[in-house]
Amino acid sequence: MSVRKRDTLGGRAAIVGIGATEFSKDSGRSELRLAAEAVRAALADAGLTPADVDGLVTFTMDTNPEITVAQACGMGELSFFSRVHYGGGAACATVQQAALAVATGVAEVVVCYRAFNERSGRRFGSGVQHREPSAEGTGLGWSLPFGLLTPASWVAMAAQRYLHTYGLTPEAFGHVAVVDRRYAATNPAAYFHGRPITLADHAASRWIVEPLRLLDCCQETDGGQAVVVTSVERARDLPHPPAVVAAAAQGAGRAQEQMTSFYRDDLTGLPEMGVVARQLWRTSGLTPADIDVAILYDHFTPFVLMQLEEFGFCAPGEAADFVAGERLPINTHGGQLGEAYLHGMNGVAEAVRQLRGTSVNPISGAGRVLVTAGTGVPTSGLVLAADG
Repeated sequence: MSVRKRDTLGGRAAIVGIGATEFSKDSGRSELRLAAEAVRAALADAGLTPADVDGLVTFTMDTNPEITVAQACGMGELSFFSRVHYGGGAACATVQQAALAVATGVAEVVVCYRAFNERSGRRFGSGVQHREPSAEGTGLGWSLPFGLLTPASWVAMAAQRYLHTYGLTPEAFGHVAVVDRRYAATNPAAYFHGRPITLADHAASRWIVEPLRLLDCCQETDGGQAVVVTSVERARDLPHPPAVVAAAAQGAGRAQEQMTSFYRDDLTGLPEMGVVARQLWRTSGLTPADIDVAILYDHFTPFVLMQLEEFGFCAPGEAADFVAGERLPINTHGGQLGEAYLHGMNGVAEAVRQLRGTSVNPISGAGRVLVTAGTGVPTSGLVLAADG
């Protein structure tokens, strides 16, 4: 991939299977078991067996080694295995890695997975508890002594600047919280199933770190999610219509840090997502007007607004009105705010369901779906499309 020209990956691979465990606050089983359950469910959905798999991709933060998952699922020899760094920023990049392997003939069937006990085990929301000596840890040393210890506090810095720059109030973030949880309310798999919220509910929820309230923050979830990637040609012989990878991209911006890029000239945008956006549009040949559904990484509401602006759906400072006006279906599964926090992998699965027409909140005629990964970190994105 180049940040300067169109790449040639689009249209050469597709997602053919999706599978997940239940999403809970206490799974009662190991992260390895969650991974194995999700992988097996995804293969069954694809009409494939563990013996068909010759590649695995996951996150550097996942505790389940590829070879261990292969053993637990009954797979044979692997010709490709890969991990992507930067937490939730890896979600769409796992599919990109799988698509690259398939397109180049390095592997034929690649499974991407993520599994964790993020509520009953390690809770990312609890902030930095311990860091091994590293360059990344040294970078955090410029923020931690001043009380910026948690992801919410890191995002709050940029969120406060965004509100100040555009003359907005925290209600701007409430529109995202309301839309996500309205979709979650009709999703039986979602934590907020049956529990839509209002702007008043958002405004009444307690402060976490100003200007972020409780309802601006994603879930803490136990669970696993997996997707299966193979060639478009092979996909056409499998049970479900393929979700073709029309474009895939990763992006890191100038002066990039992990969640603490406070020394940039401007804190009101997400330059790393801008890198992803330019490459997705360049490679797919699409524009924002061509997108039917957007599944945007929503660990915190402010960064959903910034993503809409980076992708060109609206001008800077106008995303709150864009969301309030429901000009584009966003996070139709409820997102990580309303469904579950699976580091963005459940969003990839929802994009596939929209293209299949099996989402619990189907958007009529959905043929192109934008999916994004974690924000505030080096990140990734996908455009998935119906075949043909």
